[in-house]
Amino acid sequence: MFLNLPEKKLELSENNVHIWSTNLKLSSGQIEKLSTILSSDEIERAKRFYFEKDKNRFIIARGTLRKILSRYLNIEAQKLQFAYSDRGKPYLTNTSILFNLSHSQDLALYAITQVNLIGIDLEYIRPMNDVENLAKRFFSPQEYNLISQLPPQKQQETFFKLWTCKEAYLKATGDGLAGGLEKVEICLTPEKPVEFFSINGDIEEASHWYLHQFIPQANYIAAVAVAGKNQNLSFLQINNTDI
Repeated sequence: MFLNLPEKKLELSENNVHIWSTNLKLSSGQIEKLSTILSSDEIERAKRFYFEKDKNRFIIARGTLRKILSRYLNIEAQKLQFAYSDRGKPYLTNTSILFNLSHSQDLALYAITQVNLIGIDLEYIRPMNDVENLAKRFFSPQEYNLISQLPPQKQQETFFKLWTCKEAYLKATGDGLAGGLEKVEICLTPEKPVEFFSINGDIEEASHWYLHQFIPQANYIAAVAVAGKNQNLSFLQINNTDI
């Protein structure tokens, strides 16, 4: 599904979305190389991680983000300057390019577009206890009823499907989980692709958003949310040799 990183400068046209994938397991030499293009505040943030593997994943994820964005903006990766929203979401000034990233375990995904708000969420599907209780706490009553009526082996899969869609939207708006997962209702049926049903109880508002769910690798599930309909998605990949 994912194509390798092309050599030429990358272009984005309106309503096009590029979704990138990269592995967060690299050699110590590759990690050191990526750390040299991070800003001082990113280095300080990396140092705050208690576990070495989490520190390395952060360096790889942010370094790779810089390398990807530099190909669109045609400037050196280390010269990119990020600004941050009140909730800590990074963004670029003086450009129409918008992006979002998510990582789980050893996989990272990046969503890049022009003009439109965008969010992406990635989750590693893992065994969970009390799926019904979590759904009751974080999801709408209708979504909780859906999960509670499923057999146990289907409850976990459905939970992650709903979670990634909701969080992708909340990351696009910049609200994060504080925005309320239960306020974003998802239409999840076997007959058609997943879509937003309502946002803050508003069906009309939900109709203005594009939602796509996909499986980037075995045991993972992801969703991307974009403001505006009729988005064209392309999937690309950075391999270790590109670092």
